[in-house]
Amino acid sequence: MTSHSGTTDTAPATAGSCPVHLAPELVEDPVGAYAGFRTRSELPEVVLPGLQTPARLVTRYAEVKAALTEPRLVRDRSRVPGGADGADPQAELLEAALGGFPAEYARYVAGHLALLDGPEHARLRTPLTRAFTARRIAALRSFVERTAEDLLRGLAARGEADLLGEFAYPLATVVVCELVGVEEDDRDRVCAWIHDFAYGDGSRTVDGLVGIVDYTRELIARRRAAPTEDLVSALIGASHDGGEPLTEDELVSVVFLLISTGITPPALFLAHAVLALFDHPEQLAALRADPALLERAVPELLRHVSLVRIGASTYATEDFEFAGTALKKGETVTVALLAANHDAEEYGETADRLDITREFGRGDGHLAFGHGAHYCLGAALGRLVTAVVLDQVLVRRPGTDLAVGRDELEFGHWPGDGFHLLRLPVRF
Repeated sequence: MTSHSGTTDTAPATAGSCPVHLAPELVEDPVGAYAGFRTRSELPEVVLPGLQTPARLVTRYAEVKAALTEPRLVRDRSRVPGGADGADPQAELLEAALGGFPAEYARYVAGHLALLDGPEHARLRTPLTRAFTARRIAALRSFVERTAEDLLRGLAARGEADLLGEFAYPLATVVVCELVGVEEDDRDRVCAWIHDFAYGDGSRTVDGLVGIVDYTRELIARRRAAPTEDLVSALIGASHDGGEPLTEDELVSVVFLLISTGITPPALFLAHAVLALFDHPEQLAALRADPALLERAVPELLRHVSLVRIGASTYATEDFEFAGTALKKGETVTVALLAANHDAEEYGETADRLDITREFGRGDGHLAFGHGAHYCLGAALGRLVTAVVLDQVLVRRPGTDLAVGRDELEFGHWPGDGFHLLRLPVRF
């Protein structure tokens, strides 16, 4: 989805409440903006950037983690008993994302695992979990290393490049194509469609969508006839292995899930992670002096950056109290992952500081990949790619630095989430 500029929200307050409007100008400093919310006794009611509908926002680490496993908070609004009245921020986001797409193609983008709950979510996720094995991800390392090096060699020869548009996006795209099983002869045109759909200038978004859907259907037919070692073949096999087979439409939707979550968010994270190290030169110097710190730097950057700042909308299935707040049936609740990952109650007085020597406890030590049933399936791949990129861009190329002044960097605003880089000019 292409980033775009936003303006200050002007939605009216709902009856009996005065929601805080998180205009883009405020979330340019989200850590500071969210810090005040954590001190409130009740969950604040906010209007997210670019939207009109208020939602309760969870910002404290322990409560965000609890919300992500709370069975009375569901992502599928139709599961609220008796239905939910009023406007819906998730519907606003979908309308913004799908506007202008032909209905017969838009359904593949809208049929998203992230918006499902319970048995239906488990039915669709289980084959993907079985196919997304640690062995398959580990086998991608050499491919990621070669691809990153090939891209960087050409860019470094020029002396200067946009690390986001000319490296991170193409790298993430090619990695997804390799994972899915796009054949070598088809890769250029499929990557071009993904570019047009996922991060182009918007002029060919529909063409990209149509091309991806039609190609994925062809690929599914090929793999049903002659399976290989790719993810599509594994999904077809896994869905027959003791479970209900995925339909062609569901398989196409899974491919779109990988494209929508496996390209733009990882590419943006890589750019923001590199920028975070540029912003903390003492941390970058420490990493370059001791590359073994990569093992700690990756989770710390995931925590510190938290690229997906706001989680999916959830809806209360009944009246109940959560985080000191009396929620009403149908009320919208969302989680601020970035705020949780900077909570001093969890991380101490250094919560807002980037520290690549930080030691985490068991598990991830952060909520950048979510928690519970919707925990990011691509977490292992994300960690792998991040380690490879930081090594090749910053450690092996110690001269890599910003090519412009920090105040010259350009950012854009996305509905519901906030504030992201548009490009990252670097010199090698």
